[in-house]
Amino acid sequence: MSSATPIELNPALLRDWPLPQPGFDGDKEARGHVLVVAGSAEMPGAAILAGEAALRAGAGKLTIATAASVAPQVGAAIPEARVISLGETSAHGFQSDSARRLAELAGKADALLVGPGMEDETSCGELVHHLLQRFSAIPIVLDAMAMCVVHPRGEPHLLDEAVDWEHFRFSTPVLLTPHAGELARLTGGMRSSIEQEPHGAAQAAADRWNAVVALKGATTVLATPDGKLWQHQGGNAGLAISGSGDTLAGIIAGLLARGASLEQAAAWGAVLHAAAGEQLALRCGPLGYLAREIAAEVPALLRVLAAQ
Repeated sequence: MSSATPIELNPALLRDWPLPQPGFDGDKEARGHVLVVAGSAEMPGAAILAGEAALRAGAGKLTIATAASVAPQVGAAIPEARVISLGETSAHGFQSDSARRLAELAGKADALLVGPGMEDETSCGELVHHLLQRFSAIPIVLDAMAMCVVHPRGEPHLLDEAVDWEHFRFSTPVLLTPHAGELARLTGGMRSSIEQEPHGAAQAAADRWNAVVALKGATTVLATPDGKLWQHQGGNAGLAISGSGDTLAGIIAGLLARGASLEQAAAWGAVLHAAAGEQLALRCGPLGYLAREIAAEVPALLRVLAAQ
């Protein structure tokens, strides 16, 4: 249980916590380069949603690494991106040489997002372990399947006997973005208990894994390993739609590429995501808008929130 009093995330707080801004004469390099490792043959849209959201959040360059079978379609959907084709396993994951293929970007990318739309927990866990080592110098977001790296439950053959999984901790904090069901699976806890006490659950996970944790829900809770705690209540039921989490992860990655810290990017991302849902609800109604529409609201909201 967390004893910290959560700070409410709101426009006034964000105004006093401004995002890094490029100079008026800055080029695309000054706005940061995002690497998104995402998607699969059955879920190529996750890579598209996350990549577009990263650009809408202000990143200057985007590289997407995705399944070879869908890479051409992803490239056509986001012509602004460089797309790297990764070989696929029989279970629709990425082949073991994927980390080596991405190593060339280790000194070029400014933020890394891994996980949206990925499949095959075995190959995913292996890839994430290698990427954590190769990209340790930049901020990393682990979303969806990529979070299995903290404890690959249900895959005994994946467990490395040299790793003490019950006491696993990141050597450098990364950002994890679970909803209550995902956090329950990762911790072995009950979803209902996490939903009843999200503040304590998020803080316990942050402490346990040395990670910044953004626990998504009707109330989104953000916790850091050093005990800071924020919460945000906003948005609407329409945000609970397929692809919404991929978009949120992309927004956060784009803000990280611009130079925001893990907690700042997560805080701004949560508020922007919710505010985008509110804007769409005014135009479309509270239900029925699509995740692909969320990112387009972000540029104007960035301006509005910075000015309020």
